[in-house]
Amino acid sequence: MQLAATRIFTDDVDDLVAFYDQATGLTSVRIHPLFAELRTGTGTLAIASTATVALLGDNAAEARANRSIALDFLVDDVDATYARLKETAIELVNVPTDMPWGNRSLLVRDPDGNLINFFTPVSKDAQQRFPQQS
Repeated sequence: MQLAATRIFTDDVDDLVAFYDQATGLTSVRIHPLFAELRTGTGTLAIASTATVALLGDNAAEARANRSIALDFLVDDVDATYARLKETAIELVNVPTDMPWGNRSLLVRDPDGNLINFFTPVSKDAQQRFPQQS
């Protein structure tokens, strides 16, 4: 089994796509006006309009209602990412901080309030868990 994608439901696909494109430096693939994908070498972040929720079943999802997950993006240099993002309108949660599990992390929120962690492994153990940074 493999995790194929993580999906965020939003009331404003254009705004969320623009945020993730700017924050990651990647370009989302717009599959449909109600759906886009941000594809990386290890996974996909899907962004779907709440207009698609009815297809999944009554009350299957709700935009801006999550406070229990973080999306983690491995970056080559978290401090360089911070330098690039701090001049933007991104909501900063925490400046780059060394975490006890060996990562240096920058925490921000996307326009829907989802927690985003940009991180770089700094300890030898963490670097072994994430050997290929890109």
